[in-house]
Amino acid sequence: MSKNYELLQQAEFGLGVTPVLESGVRAVVAEDLARPNSQLLSSLGPTVREETQKLVQRLFLASNGTAPKAVLFSAVDANIGCDWLAAVTAKVLAENVPGAVCLVEGNLRSPSLAAALGVNGNRGLVDSLQQEGPIRDFVVQIGSSRLWLLPCGAPAQDSVTLLNSGRMKARLSELRDEFAYVVMNAPPLNAFADGMLLARLLDGVVLVLEANSTRREAALQVTESLKTTKIVILGAVLNNRTFPIPEAVYKRL
Repeated sequence: MSKNYELLQQAEFGLGVTPVLESGVRAVVAEDLARPNSQLLSSLGPTVREETQKLVQRLFLASNGTAPKAVLFSAVDANIGCDWLAAVTAKVLAENVPGAVCLVEGNLRSPSLAAALGVNGNRGLVDSLQQEGPIRDFVVQIGSSRLWLLPCGAPAQDSVTLLNSGRMKARLSELRDEFAYVVMNAPPLNAFADGMLLARLLDGVVLVLEANSTRREAALQVTESLKTTKIVILGAVLNNRTFPIPEAVYKRL
């Protein structure tokens, strides 16, 4: 059995976490998305768009009225592709809902979204936690779409203190009031406390597992920690998986 297939089995059955995507589909963040750029976001390839559409439908557009409105994307122990997955998900979500969507840079340790999307990120979340003014003063619209970005802004000297502050709770409440949906990224859960702090303030977290990189033991440890602290795990995405055997045969396994 290949390592890729074994990891997929672990992601779906070993963690007790529902996969956001069906078995046998290519990962949302394929190798081309591992090299983010603003042009790619404005013109997603058909495969990436189709798979991200499935993710958005299952995660945000459930017909039972209980779908989350504010979601955190966080990797287990490697951040490859996780930030960009959050960006692509927010992009496709904004194309499918009537209200505005805000993508929030929650990875204050290594922010990347402003540069990846080609917008000015000099002012953003960190500034909003240290200054007065409505949250709309700190967000940037992406083109003419309904997608907005709240970048990191000023460098964070102590991200844990900032994210664990009452000010952070107030700003997230403001974002919920101003936008129909909030999509946020975070540093790897197994490496930093930031993701746990943010997940408690949102409706739940989507775990991002990296094929041939994420260790099963690390994923199990993170999953158990989230459940112990009563953080809702909305699902899991296996990132950068390729079919090691022909797809037609794979589907019969």
